Amino acid sequence: MKAITFEGIRKIKIAEVPEPRIQDSRDVIIRVERGALCGSDMHVYNGRETGIDEGTVMGHEFTGTVMETGKEVSNFKQGDRVASPFTLNCGDCFYCKKGLSARCEKSRLFGWVENGIGLQGVHTKYVRVPFGDSTLVKLPDEISWETGVLMGDNFPTGYFCAEMAEIKPDQTYIVIGVIGCGPIGLMTIISTFLQGAENVFAVDLLQNRLKKAKQLGAIPINTNDKSWKEVVNEYTEGRGFDGVMEAVGSAATMKLAFDMVRPGGILASVGVQAYEQLPFNPPGLYDKNITMKFGRCPARSYMEKLIPLVQKEQLDLTTVITHTFSLEEGVEAYRLFDEQKDECIKVLLKP
Repeated sequence: MKAITFEGIRKIKIAEVPEPRIQDSRDVIIRVERGALCGSDMHVYNGRETGIDEGTVMGHEFTGTVMETGKEVSNFKQGDRVASPFTLNCGDCFYCKKGLSARCEKSRLFGWVENGIGLQGVHTKYVRVPFGDSTLVKLPDEISWETGVLMGDNFPTGYFCAEMAEIKPDQTYIVIGVIGCGPIGLMTIISTFLQGAENVFAVDLLQNRLKKAKQLGAIPINTNDKSWKEVVNEYTEGRGFDGVMEAVGSAATMKLAFDMVRPGGILASVGVQAYEQLPFNPPGLYDKNITMKFGRCPARSYMEKLIPLVQKEQLDLTTVITHTFSLEEGVEAYRLFDEQKDECIKVLLKP
């Protein structure tokens, strides 16, 4: 079967790879119906995260149809529609039971094989999912494959980020900044409104992303505009944002988040951190009295409550999808997403 494989920094190709088979009685084989590119795929693509073996199938966002199940699988049968988080979850360890599935003791990330050990990705036709019963989630018929892709990573991550910022509808201030208006940032904006925020500012350098954020109800701030500090001060009486959510993972955006949050505020970050040291020092933290929260979203722990929320609110999450490619066009899809050409925000793949 065809797959998009990693061949080196900024090198991927469409290759023939073996079809997966049941290796454990808890495995499920999925036919991929939709896949998607994620910003963290670009960390691998550009070499910001190293170690992945050449020939590894890329990707970790997908929805699909159950094709085969191991003997111990009881929650799924052939033909079921499913969504998946981006990591495996055993369902039985200390962290899974605590609702912190991102730290599952047996977790592995789809699309990461290092020194021959790991899990192949989902940018292909069929995928093996270990711990199928505790990893996969049934996707209701009324939720599209496209929306389902966003339920396994982007939307839970945005919702998780908003929760870390402790937005409460009974608070009267609630002036929130979201830094980075890619797919995660846009999902964070949607989530802040769902959780009760009234004044949400979207911070980015790209006008097309700010335009999308404005359509979602946020007030755009382009940091290329030298007057952005005046805008922040005007809306916050010179204090800074009560909460800042960082959805990029660079030193520059983290420093911006620190500068924008008010004393006593909350800085929440879900961007995959691609630098070694924080761009501010302990005395600065001490002087601002801020609370900082970081971490990978426990997507599997959120999916079962967010799927009903999408149904109830009739949310159109697919507004962030700007481009769709076939699997055979995968090299071009990665290039476009990496270069952010043609006002690209979110790229979908159809195997």
